[in-house]
Amino acid sequence: MEGMIDFRALEKELEQAIASDEKYKRENDAKFRAVHQKVASYEEFRDIVRASHLKPLEKRDKMRSKRSMLWNSCAFKPNCKEESEVELSQDLERLPETSAEFYRDWRRCMKSSHQRYQLLLQLGPQSLGRIFQTDLAFGLLGEFLVVLTENVCMEDQNTVLEILESFASTKRFGLNIELLGEQEKEGCRGLFKKLQKMASGPGELAESPDASDEGSTAQSKIHGQTDGPTEEKLRKLMQLYQIS
Repeated sequence: MEGMIDFRALEKELEQAIASDEKYKRENDAKFRAVHQKVASYEEFRDIVRASHLKPLEKRDKMRSKRSMLWNSCAFKPNCKEESEVELSQDLERLPETSAEFYRDWRRCMKSSHQRYQLLLQLGPQSLGRIFQTDLAFGLLGEFLVVLTENVCMEDQNTVLEILESFASTKRFGLNIELLGEQEKEGCRGLFKKLQKMASGPGELAESPDASDEGSTAQSKIHGQTDGPTEEKLRKLMQLYQIS
């Protein structure tokens, strides 16, 4: 009948108005939060605002059983045959795809150095390069270097080198290197020292006390002849990371 009130239409209109107000308040709060965090670029600011609707999982939402993912850092390399099972934090619902998501997961979900290391390996150099293509947030590079230093192992050597290359390709990388703290610089030197030993092979990790000078000279020549892409990549990276 004409003149009757359509309560369903009014209810729908009210719900839309409430949702619009909630969205405005949520995004506005996210903007203030991003400004307070002093994000390094507009892209990070935008990602934080876009992710404002995401909520952290509560205890009842989490799986009781441990979540694990199969990871083999050199799955396509002929000298690596076995897969190792890597356990990531149960709080991590999925791998981050933006710098804002990465920063959130790095801080909230990755509680240990080993978990952070595995997250870097899981993402790999290509995804990390895409996530941080604009630049790395202040302080993150130093944290990455310390984590890599504490956890790098022989089978991950090539992956770690590629990750270091992806970081070096980010904007303002030189400034991030200049702003490293003393502990982070020491960690960086330690990381490249480990990588150098790994690249040299078992023969360089320990010297034989019975080796003659002539034998040592011959061994040095052999190593000089077998310097390959890994050693060359290491030298270039050491220059980029200002390791003398």
